[in-house]
Amino acid sequence: MFKKILIANRGEIAVRVIRACKEWGIKTVAIHSDVDKKSMHVKLADESVCVGPYQPANSYLNIPAIMSAIELTNAEAVHPGYGFLSENANFAKILEENKIKFIGPSSKLIKMMGDKIEAKRVAKKFGLPVIEGSEGGISDLKEAKEISKKIGFPVLIKAAGGGGGKGMKIVHNQKDFDLLFSAAKTEALKFFANDEVYIEKFFQNPRHIEVQVLSGKNRTVHLHERDCSVQRRHQKLIEETPSPVLTDKIRKDLFEKTVNMVNQIGYEGAGTVEFIYEDGKFYFLEMNTRVQVEHPVTEMVTGIDIIKEQIHIAFTGETALTQNDIKPRGHAIECRINAEDPSKNFQPCPGTIGICHQPSGFRTRVDGSIYQGYTVSPYYDSMICKLICQGRNRTEAIQRMLRSLDEFVIEGITTTVGLHKKLLTHKKFIDSDFNVSWLDKEKII
Repeated sequence: MFKKILIANRGEIAVRVIRACKEWGIKTVAIHSDVDKKSMHVKLADESVCVGPYQPANSYLNIPAIMSAIELTNAEAVHPGYGFLSENANFAKILEENKIKFIGPSSKLIKMMGDKIEAKRVAKKFGLPVIEGSEGGISDLKEAKEISKKIGFPVLIKAAGGGGGKGMKIVHNQKDFDLLFSAAKTEALKFFANDEVYIEKFFQNPRHIEVQVLSGKNRTVHLHERDCSVQRRHQKLIEETPSPVLTDKIRKDLFEKTVNMVNQIGYEGAGTVEFIYEDGKFYFLEMNTRVQVEHPVTEMVTGIDIIKEQIHIAFTGETALTQNDIKPRGHAIECRINAEDPSKNFQPCPGTIGICHQPSGFRTRVDGSIYQGYTVSPYYDSMICKLICQGRNRTEAIQRMLRSLDEFVIEGITTTVGLHKKLLTHKKFIDSDFNVSWLDKEKII
């Protein structure tokens, strides 16, 4: 096994990776910005290196500084977590050229599946149904309008080089097209240094379903699906597994087609294939070539440590799991806890945490990096932890989550704990009568 791994990330995912490494007996190196020197991931790692000032571009995205940290500490491998450099093909290629193992797929595959247009072509080639839309990137307004008219409104304009809702615009009619097309291109350029966009049919009431995979040279296995349909402006708030709306027949078809594609492209590592699901049909959306924020819900029902498996595949090139090893039990729900004020349009609420009590108990898990006296920085993502609960069924999982949310005490800052209580007790959530547009349309927040 690797002797030392550098974690090129911060916060709760860095803590999560450090814990997995410790269970493998691997030494860890934390990188941090100047404002993160008292962060939990720095405290837990065996070594730490400051890679720059608070701005992400000068620290967590600073490839020369991170390469220097790798050389300084003699790390053999790098785990990128999610966000930052996790899907940066250039970073993965530099590591490959320097014979440092990137814990993830090859730079070639990151580039191929990170390009939303190319990924769609690949998915279609290997048998996954894709959303009707443009065949490639579009920069010409006239061509874009003709394609949209052919598809039929509403349409979705999406940035080719990114995700997370950035560079994404819904166009409901032709008169708004010019302005929103221009806005999508401007936003795409700002966030991804690439103004290329593509156009797809917009689904009015879809669910967001994704399939977790682990893949090595020997085989690909799936760890069943997650339902990530509780979203606000394309940002996930609550995830659960299994999906309450899939039938066994649809689930079987979804898994078989996903595993086939992942096998065919020669993928190695942990990955997630995401789908839009509406009216009994699923359509390929994108593939994330990294571990995801919501991976713990899958771990809770399968009993499989996805991060440890990631590391094993990176070291051996193979997955030790067979499909028969994966037997999900019960139902799990994850709530993302953010330092935000929902009553003020989700305004970030940085500050120093006072009294802090995190819930515990039967089949209850908190993945986080906060503690009493910790200062939540205004410079990074506002998610401070994740609460994950499992039950024998969905009803029990909801009740366990509500009990756990009641136990959560985070003083000194405003969080979304209260919001999650409101959502989990809403009739539409209890009845699973919702889709990705639910919160944006009903304005219940």
